Amino acid sequence: MKDLVNIQEIKNIQQLDNEYDLQKALLLDRKLRLMVKENPDLKPLHDKLFELIQNYEEKNWSDSENIAEKQFDEAEMAEQLVEIERKFIAQRKEVIRKKLKSYDMNQTDLAVLLGHKKSYMSELINGVSQFSMKDLVIIHRILRIDLAKLIPTYLQNETRERVNQTIIQLNKPKLRLGKKDLIVN
Repeated sequence: MKDLVNIQEIKNIQQLDNEYDLQKALLLDRKLRLMVKENPDLKPLHDKLFELIQNYEEKNWSDSENIAEKQFDEAEMAEQLVEIERKFIAQRKEVIRKKLKSYDMNQTDLAVLLGHKKSYMSELINGVSQFSMKDLVIIHRILRIDLAKLIPTYLQNETRERVNQTIIQLNKPKLRLGKKDLIVN
């Protein structure tokens, strides 16, 4: 499940492919569960996501006697990565809210400024959908928020693995990624 730019993309997902996908889906499930109360139109997406989670868990975790240690390790690493992402989004949300308050603005004002609907702004602020680079630059310029607080600099697991493989293929031993490349500063 590649990073969703917009939660509407859930409709197109056929299955969760790995533990990272599962952890991202579980986090998104919690957020959507709360958002459905505000916006009932999101219920079909939440139902689809719930079905994807159930299918993955049934396929990969139902036979408890045959779960390999590697699978537990992958699950633990995925949980850590998703927690790093969750913390970053929570910190970004708090920074934006404080700045909005200091300018006597609210989330609706920011939505108007960025040209979004209020409900979509809620998805962006809560990390359910992703801000566009243009949105983040506008927020940076208008609200004077440091880009490092708006743009995560850690690498997604999928990207990290691809970069590591490319470094090996290029035979450039001086280049490397380590665990610290996953940590949000």
